[in-house]
Amino acid sequence: MTDPADPVTPNLTAFVRDWTKAIVGTCYVPMTREEKSQLLHRLAERLAAALVAETFDPSVGYWIAADLVAADFDAPEALGRTIVVINERFLTDLGLDDRPDHRARLAELVREFATGFARAQQARTFDAQEEIRAAALVARYEAERSLRASEARFRHAATHDALTGLPNRSLFTERLAKLLANPPPGLRFGVCVVDLEGFGAVNNSLGPQVGDSLLVVVADRLRGFATESGHLVARQSGDEFAILITNTTCTDDAVKVADQVVALLGQPIRLNGLELPIAARVGVVELSATDADPAEVMRAADMTLHWVKADGKVRWLVFDPARNAREVSRYRLSADMPGALDRGEFILVYQPLVNLDTGLLEGLEALVRWRHPGRGLLSPDEFIGLAEDTSLIVPLGIHLLEQACRQAVRWQQLTKDPPYVSVNLSVRQLRSPALVADVAAVLDRTGLAPEQLQLEITESAIIDPDDDTNLIATLQTLADLGIRITIDDFGTGYSNLAYLPTLPVHGLKLDRTLLLGPDRWKVPEPVADSFLANLVSLGHSLGLNVTAEGVETAEHVRRLRVAGADTGQGWYFGRPEYAEQFADRLPGPWT
Repeated sequence: MTDPADPVTPNLTAFVRDWTKAIVGTCYVPMTREEKSQLLHRLAERLAAALVAETFDPSVGYWIAADLVAADFDAPEALGRTIVVINERFLTDLGLDDRPDHRARLAELVREFATGFARAQQARTFDAQEEIRAAALVARYEAERSLRASEARFRHAATHDALTGLPNRSLFTERLAKLLANPPPGLRFGVCVVDLEGFGAVNNSLGPQVGDSLLVVVADRLRGFATESGHLVARQSGDEFAILITNTTCTDDAVKVADQVVALLGQPIRLNGLELPIAARVGVVELSATDADPAEVMRAADMTLHWVKADGKVRWLVFDPARNAREVSRYRLSADMPGALDRGEFILVYQPLVNLDTGLLEGLEALVRWRHPGRGLLSPDEFIGLAEDTSLIVPLGIHLLEQACRQAVRWQQLTKDPPYVSVNLSVRQLRSPALVADVAAVLDRTGLAPEQLQLEITESAIIDPDDDTNLIATLQTLADLGIRITIDDFGTGYSNLAYLPTLPVHGLKLDRTLLLGPDRWKVPEPVADSFLANLVSLGHSLGLNVTAEGVETAEHVRRLRVAGADTGQGWYFGRPEYAEQFADRLPGPWT
C-alpha cells in the first residue's frame, strides 16, 4: 500500500517552524535540528497537497503519522502537540482558513493521523518486543551453551587429576558404584591399588618437580596399559593409583594384571639424565559383584596394599578375609583399651618364683590379663603388642606396677618373710624419660621397699648398650634405688655377651626353650645339659641370680639343680593365679 497523495509546495516555512518547535524535545531522535526541520517540511508538504488535492484521500494523514513514528517521533506528547499545531496553525499559516471544505478535510486528515500514529506506535512496540524476545532467546541459548561448556569443564576438573589427566578417586568410585549397582548375574571384577616404592626418596631428594614428572610418566604407562586391556585406571592420591578390572573369571585374572603392572613399572624411568629406581606394590581384590559394596571393596584393596608394604618383600598380595577379620579385631581391641584402663579392666595374676634348693617361694611375677566385657579374659599376647603400638603401654605399665606393689605390701602383712614382686617393663617403658620418677612415685605411694620390687627387661631392649647411654643410666638409677633388675628371656635374642659385665643387673632369666635342649636341638642329652650348665655358670661368674622359665616337670627341676640354677618358674610350681590364692601359702613350700 502506498501514499496516494501528490506533494505540493506551498509556503510552509511558518508552519514547519511552529511544528518543529512543538515536538522537538518530546523524545530522542538521532537527527540534527536541521534534519528534523527538513523531515517535518516534507511531511507538511504531503499534508498540504492532500488538503488541496482534486480527489481527497484522508489516508494520507495515516501514512504521514506512520513516517513520523518511523523517524522516532513516537512519544504520546509528539502526537498530542502535532494535532494541536495542525488544528491551530496549519490553515492559518497556509492562508486557507476561510474555506469550510478545507476545515472538514483537515479534520479527517487529523483523525487518520491519530489512527496511523497509534497503529505505527503499536507495531513499533511489537517489533521492539520481538527483537527483545529474539535477543533474549539468543542470549539464553548462548548462556546455556556457555553453562554446558562450563559444567563440562567443571565436571572434568572435578573427576580428573590435574597433574596426570587420569580419572581421580571420585570418578573411579563412581564407576565402581555404577558397576555394582545392578550387576548381571555371575559378574566378577577386580581392583588393584598400586603405589610406588621409592617415590618418597625421589620426591624428597630431587624435589617435587621431578616427583611430579615421575608421576606423569607412570600415569602414561598405566594409561597405555589400561587402554589396550580395557581397564579403568585412576590416580587415587600422591603416588597411589587404582585399576578397575571387569569381567574377571577368577582371582588369577586380577593377579595377572598385578604382575603386568609390576613388570611395566619395573622398567627403567629416566628423567633429567637420571635413572629413577622405583617399583610397584599392588594390593589385589577379586570377587563376585553380587552384594559387593564399593566402599568395602576399596577398603579391602587399601588394606591389602598396607600388608604388602608391611611385608617389604612381596610385590603384591591378594585380599585375605581371615587376615582382615583378625586386623579388624585387633583394631577394635586397640580402640577399647583406653576406656578399659579407665574402667580398671586390666588385672594381675601371679606366678611363683621358687628357690630350686629349698623349694620355698622367693617371689611372684605379676602377669597382666584383660577382663574384657565382651570377649572374656584375654592373655597378654592378645593386647600387649597393641598397647606398645599405641603408646598406651606407658600408662598401662605404671598402673599395673602400682597394682603389683600394693599387693606386695598386703603380702608383707601376712608373713615375716614376704616374697618380692616381679614386674615386666616393655621397651617403650624402659625408654620413657619419666620411668625413674614414675617408679619412685609408685614406691612412695604404696610404701613398698625398693628391694621387694624386681623389674624384668627383655634381652632385645639392651642388645648394644653402647648405642644408648641414656638406657644404661636409667637402669643404673633404678638399681641405685635398691630395685632388682633381671634380664628376661635370656638366650633367645642376639646376645652380645660383652655387655653383660657392664650392666647394672641382678639376675638372668633363661628362656623356656633352653630346657628343651635335647629335643629341640637334636643333640645328645649330655651336650644339652652341659650347655645349660655353662649358661648358669656364666651368670654366676657375674654375680647374677639365674632363674629358669618353663619348668613343667620333675625332670626339668632335676636338670636345673644339676646345672646349678637358683630359681625356677613354671607350671610345675603353679600356674598364674589371683593374689587371693597365695594368702594361705606364703612363703611355701612349693615343691
